[in-house]
Amino acid sequence: MSAIRRSSRTRSAQILCGVLAGPFFVTAFTVIGAARRGYDWRRHPVSSLAIGPQGWQQRANFVITGVLYVCAAAGLNRCDRRLVGPRAVPALIAGAGLGFVGSGLFVTDYGRDTFGADSDVENRPSVNSVPPRRTRIGQLHDLCGLPVFAGIPIAGLASAATAARSSDYRWAYYSAGTSTAMAGSLVLFGAAIKGQSPLRGKSGVLQRISIAVGLGWLSSLSLRGLRRVTVQ
Repeated sequence: MSAIRRSSRTRSAQILCGVLAGPFFVTAFTVIGAARRGYDWRRHPVSSLAIGPQGWQQRANFVITGVLYVCAAAGLNRCDRRLVGPRAVPALIAGAGLGFVGSGLFVTDYGRDTFGADSDVENRPSVNSVPPRRTRIGQLHDLCGLPVFAGIPIAGLASAATAARSSDYRWAYYSAGTSTAMAGSLVLFGAAIKGQSPLRGKSGVLQRISIAVGLGWLSSLSLRGLRRVTVQ
């Protein structure tokens, strides 16, 4: 009995990581951005905070968040499939966690000329006005974003399909709606980051909408799994 109880507590702690990861990430990059001189959250992507002498703060935020999601995936993998969805869902969440870690290890190219150590703070260009100089590290950063911005919507659709088969239509609609909203705002973000009017200058807002919607769903999914563990 004690072994079962310890296993349940471990699983609860793992899933709790998924509840807290999203709020932690959003709160951290909001505080970091507010303290960064010249950073405009409406225009600048979150990843731009990882550039420059103070970039270690956002890099740490990426890595910590990623580790939390990997832990959450391990716990959710042992939850009732009817609550979470197929095994692909925890796998996609683990992939998103690794994507966050990779995003912290490899720094983006967007804003390197703006927030780099050698940039002129007073006369530096807008992130959206100057095409980034592509580097291998920056390309790796972009690749690490795929498990996050593509994996989470796919996980949402998979969970929605399982919920629909169980007649849990409220969760199905929420999960499918989240996937649609996250993917849609990401498409708009891609247009804005390229400076396409009328979205020019709104890339930061659109990316934050995508992040908040997707990570909010992950927190809700973790709470859903955590309640069942607590009841048991």
